[in-house]
Amino acid sequence: MARFMSISTINEMDLGTFLSNFGEVAEDSSWVARQAFEYAPFQNLTALIDAFKASVLNSDVDRQLDLICCHPDLAGKAAIAGELGKDSTDEQKQAGISALSKEEFARFTDFNTRYKDKFGFPFILAVKGATKEIILDAFSKRVDNGKPEEFKEALKQICKIMQFRLEARVAK
Repeated sequence: MARFMSISTINEMDLGTFLSNFGEVAEDSSWVARQAFEYAPFQNLTALIDAFKASVLNSDVDRQLDLICCHPDLAGKAAIAGELGKDSTDEQKQAGISALSKEEFARFTDFNTRYKDKFGFPFILAVKGATKEIILDAFSKRVDNGKPEEFKEALKQICKIMQFRLEARVAK
């Protein structure tokens, strides 16, 4: 994957090349990039980001739930086992999640379990620029929300994650 591609380079891509560069922008959900490709050509980075967001937000609820469920728990089993994708690994490491104390890990585990038990999907937070304290605070506030509110918030956070990942790949 090339870093900081130009929009003109992206607009010259066929679907296969587009998917190889952007297929994992939405966690384990290349269908998002496939649908975003249909909005090409893109005028600029904002248009590309908007295409990814539209792909998610204009999808049916079942597909959105599948996308939410593709996201790993923060400080969860996949992270411990080294099974996260590169983007997720880097994002969790930057937020300090890869270096938790036993007490912090126990808090993350408790919140992950409570959240999933209540909502049926993992807690999603765009962790770029966040600290483990900010993440734990968000957990504690959001675990008491209602399911419709959290579903909407999960999609909002996924859109932020995609935006950050696209900004890391595409020249402005």
